[in-house]
Amino acid sequence: MSGRSAHAKAILGEELFGRLSQTKVLLVGAGGIGCELLKNIVLTGFGDITLLDLDTIDLSNLNRQFLFRKKDIKQSKAMVAAKTASAFNPNVKITPIHANIKEPQFDVAWFRGFDIVLNALDNLDARRHVNKMCMAANVPLVESGTAGYLGQVQPILKDRAECFDCVPKPTPKTFPVCTIRSTPSQPIHCIVWAKSYLMPQLFGEDEDSGSELDEAEKQGENATEIAALRKEALAFKAVRDALRSPAADGSPSGAAKMVFEKVRGSLLWYLVAAILIAFRLRGQVFHSDILNLLSMADMWRSRAPPIPLEFDAIRTGSFVLNRPAQNGSSAPLAKERTNGKNGSASTGRMLNGSSSSTATTASSAGLKDQRALSLQDNLELFVSSTERLAARLRAGEDTISFDKDDDDTLDFVTAAANLRSAAYGIPGKSRWEVKEMAGNIIPAIATTNAIIAGLIVLQAFHLLRRSYSSLRNVHVQFKPSMPLSAIAMCTPNPSCGVCRDTYTEVRCDPARVTLKEVVDGVLGRNADDADERDGPQEVSVYEDKRVLSDPDWDDNDDRTLESLNVTRGKFLSIVDEDGEYATIQVAIGMLPPDHPSDGPALVLPSPLPAPPHKEKPRVATPTPPPPPVTAGKKRAAPDDDIEEIDAPSAKRARTTGGAVGLGETPFTPSKKRRLEEDGLIMLDNADETIEEEDPDVIVID
Repeated sequence: MSGRSAHAKAILGEELFGRLSQTKVLLVGAGGIGCELLKNIVLTGFGDITLLDLDTIDLSNLNRQFLFRKKDIKQSKAMVAAKTASAFNPNVKITPIHANIKEPQFDVAWFRGFDIVLNALDNLDARRHVNKMCMAANVPLVESGTAGYLGQVQPILKDRAECFDCVPKPTPKTFPVCTIRSTPSQPIHCIVWAKSYLMPQLFGEDEDSGSELDEAEKQGENATEIAALRKEALAFKAVRDALRSPAADGSPSGAAKMVFEKVRGSLLWYLVAAILIAFRLRGQVFHSDILNLLSMADMWRSRAPPIPLEFDAIRTGSFVLNRPAQNGSSAPLAKERTNGKNGSASTGRMLNGSSSSTATTASSAGLKDQRALSLQDNLELFVSSTERLAARLRAGEDTISFDKDDDDTLDFVTAAANLRSAAYGIPGKSRWEVKEMAGNIIPAIATTNAIIAGLIVLQAFHLLRRSYSSLRNVHVQFKPSMPLSAIAMCTPNPSCGVCRDTYTEVRCDPARVTLKEVVDGVLGRNADDADERDGPQEVSVYEDKRVLSDPDWDDNDDRTLESLNVTRGKFLSIVDEDGEYATIQVAIGMLPPDHPSDGPALVLPSPLPAPPHKEKPRVATPTPPPPPVTAGKKRAAPDDDIEEIDAPSAKRARTTGGAVGLGETPFTPSKKRRLEEDGLIMLDNADETIEEEDPDVIVID
């Protein structure tokens, strides 16, 4: 026994440790959890590891993803992590793959080649995809995730424990376009506007909106609005062209001069190319657009209207934000003053960590991201960042998109979002907060990742031992008295649309096989025992959310799968129209490598899938009426007829002041009936009596 594996062998036992070297593991994700997890399984003795990740290494990863170094930035996470971890245990084979797990080559047959799958992903869509593939391949999966000090590990085993989709997950937050463009009310609205609207318009791909406007005009849309949109599109095009055009004299102010001479004429004193965006600030983005919105009085009946920003006034320090007070009067909220050009320059140096003083640089560089920015600070940062981005375009970059680790784009989004927030009376955000929100960053803590990675390996051991009763859903909590909680696994949700489906795989040539051939083959309609088979009769066929056929529409039946874009790695969903049988999920795979060239284009599974009957929802049966009450519980009605009253549900004790301890009862218009439903008898008058000797009756004053 080597010293490297002595401890692992002693803890795991001879049998399990001997199996680890032959166990094929798929690890999806090489980020915060993935790096810790890869280290764990390498040192534990797993011998055949496939590591897959699409991402590349960013500077922000280095504080917690310890397999990477600064020299590795922009390289593949999977490749670098595999190379680094291989040194921990030379006996381990690590196969790195730099790709998207949703690519077609990673189909059900590929997943079936692994003994266990470990998820270390950071997005919902990929998690759901891996979950479905593991259900189809019947491969155990260990799901995980962290958020700050919180974390979770969930072992998933088909038919024995609930899958990732058994419990509905909240979808990522989205915002209506009208809220982003016209009526922001939160800082995130302004950040999304700066990141997803303004920045792509100026520095992204040039989208030709002319054809869309032409089509809208043909459809009879409002001609005035279309004309306004054309004017706005032309203005943006002029700005884009100026950003990308070097000045004739080589000075950075050339683009600004060209645009301002053409559009505003009198604004030639700006000295940097970025000021042409300041023109947009003054002329449209932060001024004219807001004036246009203010003209729509109905929009501002229930909310405070925005305030147009004045570029010159902000820069000179004379701009005052006047916002209506509660009583309808106008109250100044802020007045930004500066110390002239020196103040602007020092602001720029502070924001970019380039102060001439070493001491100042050290302190400001550490705190600049968390510093609250004034209105003028944001304007100067807006000018500075736009100048840098314009210089990059002129240096040869085709397009520039937002990257949370790109200082230029982060500065631009921070400044633009805060300026828009100021116009709408929304609190601004620091550079650090904008980075967190615009980059969709979930706080990551290395210690939490390490704990979760260890718990993943422990649950993997239970799966490999087939100790299914020991499986636990483990949570890391922010509770010092109980940092870990382990919950027994729940059974699958009977109505889950993923793990309760019936999975099968067909191998075929999508270019030669039609949709009807696959559906009829899977349902056994052409088999010798077709008349005796128990299964759905009328079905609809889907690919993801696309309807391909149904009982009343068969136009696609004779089309090939390839023509319908149903190829390797995708699923056909065969749904019973009567709802009696479970859905059949048909995975599309490739023909076997040794398949003869003149052989059939479709290889059906054997045996054919047999979807179970769906459990019909139980109909609540009405509660039978209670037996008739005894004579002692009857009272004489005024007309001498006998009225039977339901037996009381429970004895009610007399309480202080005569109040009765009633439980929650449904409201009814009749107080008498409500009390009788609660087991109380309401007498018609004070002279009416009841047998007090009856032990089941309590008289209440």
